[in-house]
Amino acid sequence: MPLGLKPDFETVRLILKKLQPGDKLPSERELAESLGVSRSSIRDAIRSLELMGMVEPRQGAGTIVCETSPDSLVNPLANALKRKEDLIGELFDFRKMLEPQLAARAATRVSPDAISEMEVILERQEEKLHQGESAIVEDSEFHYAIALAAGNSIVLRVLDTLMDLLRDSRERSLQVEGRPQKSLAGHRRILGAIRRRDADAAKMAMRRHIENVEQILHKIMKS
Repeated sequence: MPLGLKPDFETVRLILKKLQPGDKLPSERELAESLGVSRSSIRDAIRSLELMGMVEPRQGAGTIVCETSPDSLVNPLANALKRKEDLIGELFDFRKMLEPQLAARAATRVSPDAISEMEVILERQEEKLHQGESAIVEDSEFHYAIALAAGNSIVLRVLDTLMDLLRDSRERSLQVEGRPQKSLAGHRRILGAIRRRDADAAKMAMRRHIENVEQILHKIMKS
């Protein structure tokens, strides 16, 4: 089912029909007990409803039922896709704010051991590509290694969350023909700049790499 919607999603929609805009959605525990399903299933269904704009989490108030337009009710999947596209766009904007600066900082702080570790990661990435395997793990590890080299553990946690949010879209983009090779080439340009301790070049290479991935994802979502 598209966007990871679960079978319980339709049941939650039935509950929504009994509520008015502004009403508070029952808790995950209450929904799970009344529907006889797991709380994780309810959580996934509510997340899908959030993507559709049918409910909205509000601090201190819980999850509230939103006003819905006729268009969103007639074609909720299209609405969900648009919201997901907007979310991915915002996440990539954040990546462009964060990661080029991390690469620049890494270039001024990186240790020989950290450079060696990045080289090993890229060797594994290249080997997997030659074998026709997915290298998404190495893709993530390379970006984590840069964050580690930048010397900020808080940023590393933020990056971990960011990569998790983008995991599905990154997996899809890495299935596009030629994309894994472009990713590896982008990583090599970034590492080359970091190895030279050229902060400006590392910053530019990282930004170009992220923009290339973003362009591919936009094409996927438009197709």
